[in-house]
Amino acid sequence: MHETFLRSAEAVRTLLARPEVAARWEEPSALSGMPVGGLACHLGAQVVLATRVLSGAVPPGAELLGVLEHYDRVTWRGAALDNETNTAIRSGSDAEAAAGPAALLARVRQASDAFPAAWSARGERAHLPWTGWCLTPEDFLLTRLLEVTVHHDDLATSLDLAPIELGASVARPVVALLTELARREHGGVALVRTLTRRERAPATIAVM
Repeated sequence: MHETFLRSAEAVRTLLARPEVAARWEEPSALSGMPVGGLACHLGAQVVLATRVLSGAVPPGAELLGVLEHYDRVTWRGAALDNETNTAIRSGSDAEAAAGPAALLARVRQASDAFPAAWSARGERAHLPWTGWCLTPEDFLLTRLLEVTVHHDDLATSLDLAPIELGASVARPVVALLTELARREHGGVALVRTLTRRERAPATIAVM
């Protein structure tokens, strides 16, 4: 998993270094209420968070969750744009964007360069300060892979770039996670119909 994450981090760095990012920094992105700069910062933050969380301390008694229970508990899934968590994400990203694209790229490069050492020194649990609970390091990286996959495409779309594939090693675990979340939320029949029967498929099986 950590090698897959490193490859995704390199893809993030490559996209953030494209001249279109700096040129359109202040323009609206594909995400409502978030400019390109804010979205770029939110994407880059996934690499920074991976290194920071794996290097962080674990408070005594912090609860350990499985990755599916983690997504059951988070407050942003399916929430309105003005939800407190979503508003905080946008505000934090916009604040980071004020430093500009060069500063973002430097942060991401530093974090990705430090990631191998953080992974080697990891403990048995990764504590998420913004939730209060823990995941295993592998499950935590899976959540970051999902975030990178989704927001990498958001940013590419915002820049009018052709879809960018991150590779099968990234897509397989992310699609498997999203498929199970969709099955739990919408049911197996809805999932099967979406994949096999256009005439009976539900309007959506989105989980985010």
